[in-house]
Amino acid sequence: MKNEKYKLLKKGIVLDLVGMATMAIPLIGPFLDIIWAPIAAKKMTKMYKGSEGKIASVLVFLEEILPITDVIPTFTLMWLYTFVWKKQPKPQTIKVRVDE
Repeated sequence: MKNEKYKLLKKGIVLDLVGMATMAIPLIGPFLDIIWAPIAAKKMTKMYKGSEGKIASVLVFLEEILPITDVIPTFTLMWLYTFVWKKQPKPQTIKVRVDE
């Protein structure tokens, strides 16, 4: 599990760099964002399941399609939210009494 979450982080960083790279290409970059935005949204949905993944995919789509927002590392922020900031419920022990 631990190894899988770091693979997810590496993949997210690479996808963030791809999204940021379109800014570096003058004139063509904004048109590449139109192509990259739905691809990034689809990748986000595959990487993070459930309603949180769907919300993140909408956010990454908007981030990629809007000008000047390419510098936001959405995939990395989603990883941080999922594995660092999000409160996980603490496991509790249930005591069971058995009468013999």
